[in-house]
Amino acid sequence: MKIAMIGQKRIPSREGGVEIHVEELSLRLVEMGHEVTVYNRGKKGFPHNREYHGIRIVTVPTINRKSLDAPVYSFFAAVHALFGRYDVIHFHAEGPCAMLWLPHLFGIRTVASIHGLDWQRSKWGNFASNFLLLGEKCAVKYADELIVLSQNVRQYFKDTYGRETLLIPNGVNRPEIRKANLITQKYGLRHGCYLLFLARIVPEKGLHYLLRAFAEIDTEKKLVVAGMSSHSDGYTDFIRKMAAKDKRVVMAGFVRGPELDELFSNAFLYLLPSDIEGMPISLLEAMSCGCPCLVSDIPENTEVLGPFGYTFRKGDPEDLRQKICSILKEGPSADKAVQARKYVLKHYDWDLVARETARSAYRNVKAEGKDTG
Repeated sequence: MKIAMIGQKRIPSREGGVEIHVEELSLRLVEMGHEVTVYNRGKKGFPHNREYHGIRIVTVPTINRKSLDAPVYSFFAAVHALFGRYDVIHFHAEGPCAMLWLPHLFGIRTVASIHGLDWQRSKWGNFASNFLLLGEKCAVKYADELIVLSQNVRQYFKDTYGRETLLIPNGVNRPEIRKANLITQKYGLRHGCYLLFLARIVPEKGLHYLLRAFAEIDTEKKLVVAGMSSHSDGYTDFIRKMAAKDKRVVMAGFVRGPELDELFSNAFLYLLPSDIEGMPISLLEAMSCGCPCLVSDIPENTEVLGPFGYTFRKGDPEDLRQKICSILKEGPSADKAVQARKYVLKHYDWDLVARETARSAYRNVKAEGKDTG
């Protein structure tokens, strides 16, 4: 089949879960013999590649402002895709789904993947939130197949719209467990001497809860904060000011490659204090490395973590502080971490994700749709 992907900022990239998902899915679809075109968002300072490991890349213009980025990009991408003679156009994330009606109008079959209920995220203003909600409704009304990543979001669409969905979660690659080397040279970090937060620095990830809790904990261990801002520069400045008050906090910024592997492989504890999630890839990655995990008790986190880690009450810095103190005192369960690694590598695999997407979403679209090629 000829398949188009619309929604991610760009690939290759680790800017967010959508970007990782689209890249991993597209690579495997190409290996299966499909023709895949990915529509990247143009941005100054980023290369405009035309091909990536067999994936065709089309870069479309956008306006790099928080409220206009997704609407402008997704409009131009959807219009361009109308002339691509694709068998299916696969939209990712709620914002870009607002343009899903265009290929539907022209009889082109569509799939929508909802990576989270984005309109709930506090970083968006009224215009952006309404646009995201419009995208959600367009996906419900026009998508031939609607994919969600978690059981909680699946239930949301059934209760709110009466719409049945396909549940296909994120995946993870088998990681390389690395000894502390780069992180020792760069930050002075050694195995087991630090706690790790690794996610985008946006309000819904709850980093402010963690910094508040960590400030009141008597420990020599450091807290490593790894991640980049995403349309939330004001919040990032706020976080940097909070972090500057505690010398134990290491602001590592955006990390990838061997440095990322080392951070996961050597952390004493991985923390994800989020208020809202789609399905956290960083949590899957931490578990796949055998890293003990403490997360907020929202369904999207607990569905992934299962019985293999620790939870605290969402939005409660004091409960978070107490849970961290308890784990520091007693030590994390090595047995849980080992079980978590085995479970994740067995059940959350990108090869499985790609095969299920092709089998359940694309095959149905191909069978039901008219010949577009």
